[in-house]
Amino acid sequence: MAPSSHSAGPRATGSRPPRTGLLRRLDVQVAVGVLVGAAIGGLFPHFGASLGPVGDAFIRLIRMLLAPVILGTVVVGIARMDNLKELGRIGLKALLYFEVVSSFALLIGLAWANLFQPGAGMNIDPKALDTSPLAAYTNHAAQAGGGSAQFFLNLVPTSLFDALARNDMLQIIVFAVLLGIAMARHPGRTQPFLTAIESALHALFGVVDIVMRFAPVGAAGAMAFTVGRFGIHSLIPLARLVLGVYGCSLLFVAVVLTLIARICGFSLWRFLRYIREELVVVFATASTESVLPRMLEKLEALGCRKAVVGVVLPAGYTFNPDGTAIYLTMASIFVAQATNTPLTLGDQLVVLGVLLLTSKGSAGVAGAGFITLAATLASVGKIPVAGLVLLLGVDRILNVARAVTNLIGNGVATVAIARWEKALDRPRLERILASGTSTPAD
Repeated sequence: MAPSSHSAGPRATGSRPPRTGLLRRLDVQVAVGVLVGAAIGGLFPHFGASLGPVGDAFIRLIRMLLAPVILGTVVVGIARMDNLKELGRIGLKALLYFEVVSSFALLIGLAWANLFQPGAGMNIDPKALDTSPLAAYTNHAAQAGGGSAQFFLNLVPTSLFDALARNDMLQIIVFAVLLGIAMARHPGRTQPFLTAIESALHALFGVVDIVMRFAPVGAAGAMAFTVGRFGIHSLIPLARLVLGVYGCSLLFVAVVLTLIARICGFSLWRFLRYIREELVVVFATASTESVLPRMLEKLEALGCRKAVVGVVLPAGYTFNPDGTAIYLTMASIFVAQATNTPLTLGDQLVVLGVLLLTSKGSAGVAGAGFITLAATLASVGKIPVAGLVLLLGVDRILNVARAVTNLIGNGVATVAIARWEKALDRPRLERILASGTSTPAD
C-alpha cells in the first residue's frame, strides 16, 4: 500500500539531512557571495570594478535559456488547456491586473516625490551638464519610439529565429501563443511534438539547476563591480533619491502587495520566504531575468496551473514592472526639482499619463528603465532630458530596488490570477508556504 501524503511528508523532509546544512542553501551561499563581493569592491576598488564580467557572465548564462524556456512553457501550458476560452480569460484578467497595480505604483511614486522632494535645493543648470554619456540611451529611446502603431507592429516577429536570437520576449510569447493554440486545436496529431517539447523543457530546467550553482560567484562579481565602480561616496549627493526609491518600493510591497496577497488568501511573508533564493540573486545581480526560469518552475510547484504561469509571469516582466514604475515617476520629478523646472499638477498628470504607456513593453532591453525614462522626458518636453546625467552614477544601485520589486510583484500577480481563475491548488500552496522550504516540490 502506498504511504499516505501525511506520513510521507516528514520522512521525505527528514531523509535529506545533509541538504539542511546552512551553507548548502543557495540563498545563504549567494548572501555570502554578496558580502565577499562588497568587501572586495570596498577594499580593492580597481580590482572589484574589473570583476563586472563575472556577474555579466552569470546573467548571460541565464539569458541563453530564457527564450527556449519561455517558448516551451507557454506552448505546453496552452496546448494542455481543455478550453481555449480559458486563455482569453487569463490574458484579459492579467492585462487588467497589470494596468491597475502598475498605476498604483506610479501614483505612489509620484506622491512620495512630491512629499519628500528628493531633488529640491540641488539648483542644477541643465545647460551646464555634459550630456555625452546620454547619447546611447537617447538614441535607443528614439529607436524604441514610434507610437502605439509601431509598438503593435513590433509584436510580430520577422522570424522565430530572429526573435529567439534577440531574446525578444514579447515576440516569443506571441509566437508561442499561436503555436500553443494550433496544437490545442489538433491534440491527436500534435501529441508527439508536445511530448518532445515537454522533454526538452525538463532538460532545460536541468541546465538551469546547473547554472544556478554559479549564482554565488556571479553575485560576488556583480557586487564587487558595483561597490568598486561607484563606491559609497557616489550615493551622498543623491542619497534622498536612493533612499526614496527604496523606501517607496518597500511601502508598495508592504501595503499594496500585502493587501493583494491577503485578499487571495496567502501570506506575503511566507511567499517571500519561499522565493528567498531568487530574491537574493536578483538583489546581487540587479536583474530579474536571472531567475525567470526558476520562478516559472517554483510557481508551478506552488500549485499554480502551468497555463497561468506560462502566460502571466513572462507577460508580467513586460506589462507589470511595479518597481520600474515607482522609479520612473520619482526620477522624473527628481530631475524637475533638481533643475528647478516648475511643474503644475496638470504637468505631473501628463507625465503620469505618458508613463502609463511608456513603462510597458521594454522587457529584454539592457537599461530598459533608464531608456524608458529618456523616452518619457523627450515625449513630455517639459523636463530637461539633460538632467538624466545626474542619475547615471546611481542607476545600477536604483536598479536593485526596481528589480526586486518587479520580481515580487510578478510573483504575487501570478498567484493572484491563478486564484481568481480557479487554477490554484490552495491546499498545496498553504502546505508548501507553511513548510518554509524554498525548494520546488516534485
